[in-house]
Amino acid sequence: MRWITLGDLIDVYAKGKQRGLGFLLSKFNINALSRTKSAFSNSSIDNSNWWIIPKVKERWNRMMTGNPQQNYKQYLAEEILKGEKDVKLISLGSGSCGNELELAAYSQFGEITCLDLAPNRLKIAADLAEERKLNNLKFVCSDINDFNFTEGYYDIVLFNSSLHHFEDVHGLLNNTIKPALKPGGRLVINEFVGPNRLQFPSAQIKAVNEALQLIPKRYRQRFKSSATKSRFYGSGVWRMIMADPSECVDSASIMPAIHSSFKTVVEKPYGGNILMNALKDISHHFVELDAEKEKVLEDLFAFEDHYLKTQSSDFVFGVYSK
Repeated sequence: MRWITLGDLIDVYAKGKQRGLGFLLSKFNINALSRTKSAFSNSSIDNSNWWIIPKVKERWNRMMTGNPQQNYKQYLAEEILKGEKDVKLISLGSGSCGNELELAAYSQFGEITCLDLAPNRLKIAADLAEERKLNNLKFVCSDINDFNFTEGYYDIVLFNSSLHHFEDVHGLLNNTIKPALKPGGRLVINEFVGPNRLQFPSAQIKAVNEALQLIPKRYRQRFKSSATKSRFYGSGVWRMIMADPSECVDSASIMPAIHSSFKTVVEKPYGGNILMNALKDISHHFVELDAEKEKVLEDLFAFEDHYLKTQSSDFVFGVYSK
């Protein structure tokens, strides 16, 4: 376990440049829940992480659904739920509800409940729902522990990049999620399932640094900075807890907990072990591509594919039945 790394200092500096002094000061709040809320309260976070790269999203789609132009929400609605009606879904930790707004446009969904801690993000989503005339969405600002789940009510419980923020994943799934699902109801995840607190093994950190050398120096200039990204050090536990006490608090338990309590319908690992950390803070260089940048990404994809031949994936899309 690494308590503090040089990467922590670099990340603090980068966050200060990208999100301002006020964001950094919010991390000194003694209340852990307040620090968690501050991590998600900004509805227009300026960043340069791997998920902003269109080519990376196409890779995810291909690994999740077999089609680079079909994302997991389209796959869920068009294939998994084909022919179903009045589907009731609750999304826990829905954030800005982009995924839920997309799903709500499908006729299968009679009711979609978005549950999140950030009222400003839910308000923006509610305004978008009204604008798009989507009347099957409900927005609830609440901690999951304060929400009154109706037993056997939901057809689907969705966690999109949120389950790794919950403590005691096994207890949550068995004591809260399973009882809330109808018989035959489904758990859907799109999640980071790697090491707790991002404590990657040394072999993985070494591999990320090897991958970094595949990127020309001019494409390793950090977002909103003149500094060059030359090395990945990994995260220290102290900074993880200060930044967001809920971040990856029990992520390593997600897959064992699901497999012990649910039946697998679909399970698609899609990597991230190398790409997430190699591209962090430099992804903005690859949003728009020329031939050279596309070749760099293809080399990185091939590097990660080779790594995944012997290692379990840090990210998984899955559908599981009660």
